[in-house]
Formats: sequence, C-alpha cells, structure tokens
Amino acid sequence: MEKSQKVNLVEEVQDKFKRANATFIAEYQGIKAQDMNEFRANLRNASMDFKVVRNTLARRAVKGTPIESLASELKGPTAIAFSYSDAALAAKTLVQFAKEQPKLKLRIGTLGNRVISVQEIKGLAELPSRDVLLARMLGSMKAPMTGIAGVLAGVPRKFLYALNAVKDQKAAAAGA
Repeated sequence: MEKSQKVNLVEEVQDKFKRANATFIAEYQGIKAQDMNEFRANLRNASMDFKVVRNTLARRAVKGTPIESLASELKGPTAIAFSYSDAALAAKTLVQFAKEQPKLKLRIGTLGNRVISVQEIKGLAELPSRDVLLARMLGSMKAPMTGIAGVLAGVPRKFLYALNAVKDQKAAAAGA
C-alpha cells in the first residue's frame, strides 16, 4: 500500500472514530467470507460500519482522540465496528453474531469518550432499544398528568352524582 493510501485510510478511520457514538473492537479470524458479508449487511441495517484495519494504521487513527487509550488493545487480527446511531442496538447485533459465530471475539469498545469492557458491551446489548427507552420515558412523564386530569375530573363527577342523589331523594319523597 502506498503512503498516500495509508494517509487517506488513517484519515478515514480517524473520521469514523470521531463521528461514531460507539465503537467495538473484535477478533474476526476464521469466519467464512459469506458469513462475514451477511454480518456486514446486518450491521449496515443497524447504521454501523465494520472495518478491518491494520493495527498500526488504527493506532495512528486513535492518536490525539479522547479514546487514545484504546491503542494498546489494537493487536492481532482486529476489526472495528463503528456505530453512528443506537449504541444498544449495535451492541445487541454484535453480541448476537458473536453467539452465532464463536470465532468473533469482542475485546473492548467505546461509548462516547469512555472505554468499556466486554461485560459492559454485553450489558449494553441487554438494554432496550432507544425507541423503547424513549417511549418508557414519555409514559413516565405522562402518568402524573393523567392522574391529575383524573382527579380534577373526579370533583365535578362526584358533585354530579350528589346532585342526582338529591334529585332522586326529592322525587321519591314527592311520589310517596
């Protein structure tokens, strides 16, 4: 590979590190090409990139970024998954594929500017998706307002019941 190609590749990977809200480092050696192509298609659907990069070039790409400490983990056959939207969905996709393909071994990841372990990646994979979390939060915010509306509507309703009871009493007394 020519020097200019290497420089372009380092810049591209550095840009991906900067844009990604989560990254995952994995070993991929021994996975069949057909399985890897299906896996990449699933990752694209989850708004992710999966890139195999030489470790020396990847180390140069993380240099000067908040996740520079990740450079020490870049050894052996390494692939990097970059997530641009839902980190939980990305982790879920990777963990699921690692279960199906034991040759894919997650090593470490980042979430924002924080380096996370494999256990934290698995924990992230168990979280509900972003949409589900937002829906739960909205439901939690809506519950007090619904309760207040029920209480406020209850006062006139009880008053109406009382008036109807008085009317029924007077009608019964007049008819007797």
